Amino acid sequence: MKQIRWFDRHFDFDFTQNIFPSIVERLSGTPVRLEEKLAAIPEDLMRLRPNETWSILENIGHLTDLEPLWQGRLTDFLSGTAILRPADLSNTKTDEANHNAFTPQVLLAGFRAARTRTIRMLEPLTEEDIYRTALHPRLQQPMRLMDSFLFVAEHDDHHLARITEIVRNLKK
Repeated sequence: MKQIRWFDRHFDFDFTQNIFPSIVERLSGTPVRLEEKLAAIPEDLMRLRPNETWSILENIGHLTDLEPLWQGRLTDFLSGTAILRPADLSNTKTDEANHNAFTPQVLLAGFRAARTRTIRMLEPLTEEDIYRTALHPRLQQPMRLMDSFLFVAEHDDHHLARITEIVRNLKK
């Protein structure tokens, strides 16, 4: 089964319950899930770029590249900004970073450190904080802080699934 492209996804954030603790738990688990996934993949396969798409290492590097955006958007919510800062939709940082030049261990450690900083920023939030809203610039829809980090968790899972897809296709 092929997954839908990230930019083709649509999101509904119409739930009313506070699921933020579960979202933070999910975000905290991404480094462990990545480490577990990569442990079973030969390193030489991690640098292959199937059909000129990102390699496994580039997918990991991309997750790290976006942590400052997530942290910045958290700051946007907390400061009452009406429109969240935009992402670089061309992913220039990832394309120019040469993540394939690094070992998996270096990339995983970098992601773990960046995500730990994000989690530490999320932990002290109040229920009032997580219901603050701002406009997501690409989706053009209002989003609560809680929704924004559910979006991040979905983005993590998108790249974890992409790594699985790359491995599956390389084994064919």
